Amino acid sequence: MLSAEIVDIIAAARDHGWVLEPEALRLLRAAGVPVPRFAWATSETQAREAAAGIGYPVVAKVVSPKVMHKSDVQGVQPGIPDAESLASVYDRFSRLPGFDGVVVAEMLSGRELIVGAKIDFQFGPVILLGIGGTAVEIYNDTATRMAPLKARDVESMLTCLRGSRLLTGYRGFAAVNIPKLTEMMLAFSDVVMELGDRIDSIDLNPVFCSPERCTVADARIVLAPQG
Repeated sequence: MLSAEIVDIIAAARDHGWVLEPEALRLLRAAGVPVPRFAWATSETQAREAAAGIGYPVVAKVVSPKVMHKSDVQGVQPGIPDAESLASVYDRFSRLPGFDGVVVAEMLSGRELIVGAKIDFQFGPVILLGIGGTAVEIYNDTATRMAPLKARDVESMLTCLRGSRLLTGYRGFAAVNIPKLTEMMLAFSDVVMELGDRIDSIDLNPVFCSPERCTVADARIVLAPQG
């Protein structure tokens, strides 16, 4: 059953038709899906305080109901090393349409994956897992399964990926934490099932997986049209 927090987040996003990223991260966190340490800062002072608490370097991302695809407007800045640089980024973002603050978050590392969900009109919720990163469109290395997922489904999806050896250890690169990845996928499947027809799609891209953990770096939740 959805928590009151998640229900409130979805209700508040209805006017936009999609969930602003800090709220999407908060929704996932409430559902037990790992997310980075982050804060939604609506002033430069708040951004500085958040970064000081998280620890530099940080990533900053614009928050705006008019900017769904942040990279299209250069609304993502990773590797911010200090408060002066963060202030400059905040000032630049503040000039973007519909500016409503910034997400300040910890920098993540590891293998990049893409995870998603789509509510198919015929089959219902479908979950996607794939190799992410800058070449995700080129390789198109993904696997899909109908929700709800079980642990064996996640194992099968990983086996189907052409780049699976990148996750299990390859040429000196450490394997990612497969149990943590499985936990994350199952928690994601659960929340997708619970959200049901409230959503149209969810994109988690990238998800960073390391030998220690698997964490969602960026999340976009598009709501289903209201009838």
